[in-house]
Amino acid sequence: MALLNFKKRDAVENGPVNPTVEAFLQGYSIEVMPRTAEKVEDFRALLPEGTRVYIAHIEGTPIEDMVKTAKRIAAEGYPVMPHFPARIIKDAATLENWISMYQGEAGVEQALLLAGGVDKPHGDFDSSMQLLESGLFDKAGFKRLHVAGHPEGNKDIDPDGSTKNVDDALRWKQKFSETTDAEMALATQFAFDAKPIIAWADSLKEAGIDLPIHIGIAGPAKLQTLIKFAIACGVGPSLKVLQKRAMDVSKLLLPYEPTDVITELANHKAANPDFNITNVHFFPLGGIKTNANWAINNGGASAKPANA
Repeated sequence: MALLNFKKRDAVENGPVNPTVEAFLQGYSIEVMPRTAEKVEDFRALLPEGTRVYIAHIEGTPIEDMVKTAKRIAAEGYPVMPHFPARIIKDAATLENWISMYQGEAGVEQALLLAGGVDKPHGDFDSSMQLLESGLFDKAGFKRLHVAGHPEGNKDIDPDGSTKNVDDALRWKQKFSETTDAEMALATQFAFDAKPIIAWADSLKEAGIDLPIHIGIAGPAKLQTLIKFAIACGVGPSLKVLQKRAMDVSKLLLPYEPTDVITELANHKAANPDFNITNVHFFPLGGIKTNANWAINNGGASAKPANA
């Protein structure tokens, strides 16, 4: 019944707001890169106050550009969470230098640790677990550390299609979370179908992995763009949602929006308050402004921009 009891908005053209979705989007985060962040004049015109902004570190991006972006976004009042991709970090000295630069210039105290999207490590590190084991984030007093989650598996880690290595890594990270002073959570790859996401989250809970899940959601984008990114990122069975849409001529040219998957997850969360997905993390594949505007149009008070 929650879908029928929408609240009216001040801006009539934006339509009614689903209160269940509004609650689910509370505290959402979003991912940017230095080159995409440059296109945004002022994040305060798009994002709610306190929104966590992840800064993706793509191979070849100078650390100076990453730190400059973190400093700019932090100056606008947003907590930034830069990526630390293990396989592009040469050694412990480099890692310690990056941490020092982020802290000294942008006041960074949280990070997303991941293996990184390169096949051959540039140096000593191969996985996020090795970054955690270095002890350098705890030494620097980081308050929050996120690690990657894969609702549909990861063929880079489990080429045979199983989830054995991914599951083993999650159990290791669960144990590590009990020894660090930092708050930990899983930030996941994006998916397009709520059912496998729910099943995966439930399976983690049954396995004793209780790290909060920040579920990755692809923001509004052209269908062709999403399919390209989904294949490149190894999105699993839920890719069929996009492929089915692509076969419908009436929908082929319309932009994809995450309304259906978010609504289904929001309804499940409302019916199961202990559900371990706690936040939404947006991948703005169709642009930061497009994603933020979708959130504003669907998230009510949860997505109200800081300077609105």
